[in-house]
Amino acid sequence: MVFLLYGPLVVLAAFSFNDSIVIALPFEGFTTRWYSDALANPLLLEGLRNSLAVAFVVTPISLLLGTLAAFAVTRFRYRLRGGVAGLVGAPLVVPWLLVGVGALMFFNRLQVPLSLRTIGVMHVTVAFPLVAAIVGARLVRFDRRIEEAALDLGAQPREVLRFIVLPHVAPALAASAIFAFSYSFNNFVISFFTGGFELTFPIWVFSTLRHAQNVPIVNAISTLVSIVQVVVVLVAWRLSVGSKRRGGGVDADAVAGVLAGQVR
Repeated sequence: MVFLLYGPLVVLAAFSFNDSIVIALPFEGFTTRWYSDALANPLLLEGLRNSLAVAFVVTPISLLLGTLAAFAVTRFRYRLRGGVAGLVGAPLVVPWLLVGVGALMFFNRLQVPLSLRTIGVMHVTVAFPLVAAIVGARLVRFDRRIEEAALDLGAQPREVLRFIVLPHVAPALAASAIFAFSYSFNNFVISFFTGGFELTFPIWVFSTLRHAQNVPIVNAISTLVSIVQVVVVLVAWRLSVGSKRRGGGVDADAVAGVLAGQVR
């Protein structure tokens, strides 16, 4: 499984240094010119800027909506709770091709011009249910007695949220942010149908791969993007491990003592 998951990335990185447009052995020679060509490509830079701009907007909105949806599904009991949970989770199982085509018809019917805004709206639509699923799973495993103990000691609901609930779900929020950003940055299908003439990084890759001479440039920039994404995940993992070693979890006695001190 490790070979199947990471083997293509190794091949991608290796051939980004090959002095040939043909992906075949033996190597023609070692070169880094594909990286300089990639970073000098104005269309590529435009696609990267657009993808980053959309992802940086989509991520916090998805975190907010997903967290609210997770609380609505896991913390409250009401008659239509099952239906709300089904609606929130539906985008996770609907193929992105159907979402993209449906969004194209929807915006066309409303006469909304396709742009980065329509891309962002649809990215939020498919990203926030994933956030809701991750945060909801964390909330389900949370011991509600800790909250009750804090309330009994005189803590206000906002203090319980700030000092108890949010620290507990912080790892889930961090993981959700990484997934939401990746969902938006790497999404091709929905962006292709809802972006109009706007260029994003996945669309640039798709259009560039039609020409064989551009394959090494795609290899080079894809290697850089993959390295950045792997580094972000590793940093988040190290921070999570460090937090656990420092006692980053929520301890009932410690929290109760702190809140009791605040009340006094």
